Amino acid sequence: MEICANGPCKLDSTTIVLRMENELKVPTVAELLAKGEIPDILFWVGCAGSFDERAQKITRDICRILQHVGLNYAILGTEESCTGDPAKRSGNEFLFQMQAMMNIEVLNGYEIKKIVTACPHCFNTLKNEYPALGGNYEVIHHTQLIQDLIDNGKLKPADNNIFKGKKITYHDPCYLGRANEVYEAPRKVLESLDAQLVELKRCRSNGLCCGAGGGQMFKEPEQGKKDINIERIEEVIAIQPHVVAAACPFCMTMLKDGVKIKEKESEIEVLDIAEITARANKL
Repeated sequence: MEICANGPCKLDSTTIVLRMENELKVPTVAELLAKGEIPDILFWVGCAGSFDERAQKITRDICRILQHVGLNYAILGTEESCTGDPAKRSGNEFLFQMQAMMNIEVLNGYEIKKIVTACPHCFNTLKNEYPALGGNYEVIHHTQLIQDLIDNGKLKPADNNIFKGKKITYHDPCYLGRANEVYEAPRKVLESLDAQLVELKRCRSNGLCCGAGGGQMFKEPEQGKKDINIERIEEVIAIQPHVVAAACPFCMTMLKDGVKIKEKESEIEVLDIAEITARANKL
């Protein structure tokens, strides 16, 4: 991912992420157009979802969900590049605009109208910063899409799903929560599981950052008494959940590292909302 912070990168999300070709065959927008078809929604995979091994699992589960409900969707594949978020947060506005303009040219060329992404950083950039450069799209986070599918009866947790009765807590990603006020969608998804949803001491608009936002993912932490993700995991451990739910690949990395450092891997599982949904629906 660091390549994307320093210069343009192309994401071969078709081959890197979806290696289980017998199980998942995800079309690119170009492939659909070649057959005279137009996707209803573009799945923006993102840098983490393409290259990070842990985040790739989330990408696969999102594709499983989309295929299960019969949504006509596609990805850009090798035509997708980093949104430019890491460059912008690191202070390189020129590089951000260069990356953004490249993506906007591709998206507008395909006349893309609606985008779903699992990364709050991509979500925030595409939704709030691309319009000023000519990229105007309806952008939704994958938790919002999953909530909508549940509300419309297209997704329903299996009876006696594996999360029923389990204690689950949810960590609010900064770029999804405080930056865009998306608080209810992920919680409603978890509530549909008949699980015991327990809030962290600092949540919603008062949520604590995982420590990776604002370009911090790509640098060493600054000197201090304690790393932020350790502070956050200590809050998680205090309420003793079976699962801590995430909705951001950056948060996933920081939370997983915190659980590992605290040697709580056998007690606390860190899962994305998409992974929880896929397991609950036995996809």
